[in-house]
Amino acid sequence: MLRRALPCTALALLLIGAAPVTPQLALDRIDRDAKVNTDAAKAIWDFAEVGYQETQSSALLQKRLKDAGFKIDAGVAGIPTAFTATYGTGGPVIAILGEFDALPGITQDASPTRSPRTDRKAGHACGHHLFGVASASAAIAVADWLKATGTKGTIRFYGTPAEEGGAGKVYMVRDGLFRDVDIAFHWHPGAENSADMETSNANKSAKFRFRGVSAHAASAPERGRSALDGVEAMNMMANMMREHMPQDARLHYVITAGGNAPNVVPDYAEVFYYVRHPNPALVAELFERLTKIAEGAALGTGTKVDHEVIHGANSLLPNRALQTMVHAKMTQVGGVKYDASDLSWAQTIFPTLQPTSAKLSDAGVIQPLGESHTAGSTDVGDVSWTVPTAGFRTATWVPGTAAHSWQAVAAGGMSIGAKGMQNAAKVLALSAIELYQSPQTIAAAKAEFAQRRGEGYVYKSLVGDRKPPLDYRK
Repeated sequence: MLRRALPCTALALLLIGAAPVTPQLALDRIDRDAKVNTDAAKAIWDFAEVGYQETQSSALLQKRLKDAGFKIDAGVAGIPTAFTATYGTGGPVIAILGEFDALPGITQDASPTRSPRTDRKAGHACGHHLFGVASASAAIAVADWLKATGTKGTIRFYGTPAEEGGAGKVYMVRDGLFRDVDIAFHWHPGAENSADMETSNANKSAKFRFRGVSAHAASAPERGRSALDGVEAMNMMANMMREHMPQDARLHYVITAGGNAPNVVPDYAEVFYYVRHPNPALVAELFERLTKIAEGAALGTGTKVDHEVIHGANSLLPNRALQTMVHAKMTQVGGVKYDASDLSWAQTIFPTLQPTSAKLSDAGVIQPLGESHTAGSTDVGDVSWTVPTAGFRTATWVPGTAAHSWQAVAAGGMSIGAKGMQNAAKVLALSAIELYQSPQTIAAAKAEFAQRRGEGYVYKSLVGDRKPPLDYRK
C-alpha cells in the first residue's frame, strides 16, 4: 500500500517521540493575539474610513501581516488601499478575504443607548473593522501552523476595500488576482452564528447626473430648466416601474445633489440608484429600463442626463461541500459567551431592537446548517463565481440587531464584537488547515463548483471595463 510521505518536520517529531503539531497551535496563536486583535479592530473602528479612502485601516493590516512574515503586494487592481499578503509556497493556495470600509452617515459610540459621535461622519455599521482583523489573525495563525508542520501550501490574505457600494473585490477578480487560488473563505459580522448555504442578490448601481439651466426662480423662471425636476421626474417614473418588476427585485435611491437655494433653479442634480435581483441578467435588464426612464425624464424637463456605473456585484454561488466543513468547524469553536458585563450591556440595548424574535441566549447557539437568501448584495459574489468559496457569520452584535444600524456600530466597539471576531478567526483558521490536510475536500468543492456554474460558463463583471470609482464616497 502506498503511503503519502510526511513533511520533514512532522516525520522528525514522530522519530523523536514528540507530539505532532495539531490545529490547536493555530487556535492558541489567535488566543494569544486577542488583545492585539481587539486593539487593531478598535483602531479601525475609530478610523471609520469609507470606501477607497481606507488609508490608515489598510496600512495597519498590511503592517500586521508584514511583521508576521507575509509578502505584501500593495495597491493592486489599480486601488491604492487594496493589497494581498502571501505566506508559504506551492499549493493548495487558500485565500482569506478581509474588508475594512465603514458606512457614511451613521455614527455611534460604544454605548448601548443612542449616542452619535460628532467627530465622525461614518461608522462601522456593518462590522468590517472586525472582518479585516479576524481574517488577518486567522491567516497569521495558519502561517504559524504551516511553518511548524512543514506543510506545503500557501495562505493568502486579500485586503479588499469598498465593499459597501464600491465593489473592490470585483476589480481584484477582473485583474486575475484569484487565478491561482484553490479555495476562498470569507465571513461577516452578524447577530447569530450561522454557516448557511447562503445566496444573495446581484446588484448594479449608478449615479444619474442631470444638467439644466439656472435662473432666478421668481423673476425669470421661464429661463430656467431645473435639473432637480429631472431627478424628481425620474424618481416618479422609477417608482411606477416597481409595480412591473419581479417581486424579488429591489430598487432604491438617494438624491445626492439637488441644488443649494430655493430661489435658484438648480442647473445640476444627482440621484444614486441601486438595482438588485438574484439573477445578474435580470439586474442588467432592469438597469437598462432605468436608463430609459432617466432619458425620458430629461426629455420631459428640458434637461440633459448622463450616468456613471459605480459598482456591480454578482450573486453568491454556494458550495455545500465547503459549507458543511465550515459548519463543523464553527460547531467545534462554539458560540459567543457573554460575561456579566456583556450581559448587562446587551440587556440595555436589547429593548431598542424590537420587534425581534431573537433571544440574548442566541449568541451562544450555533444555527443548524441550512439554506438561506439575503436580499442584500456583496462583491464576494464575484469571487464565488471565480473560485469555490465559503462563508459564515458570527454573533458580533447582540441577537436581533440589524446590519447598518447604530446598534451594530455600538456592539462593534466593545467586547461583544471582539468576542465574535475571535471566534470568526478560529473558524477561518480551522477551515483552512482542514483543506491542507484533506485534498479530497478541495476536489469535492471544485467538482460541485464546476457543476453549479455550468458547462461553458464565462465570468462577466457587471461593472464592465470601467476603472475603480476611487472618488465615489468623496
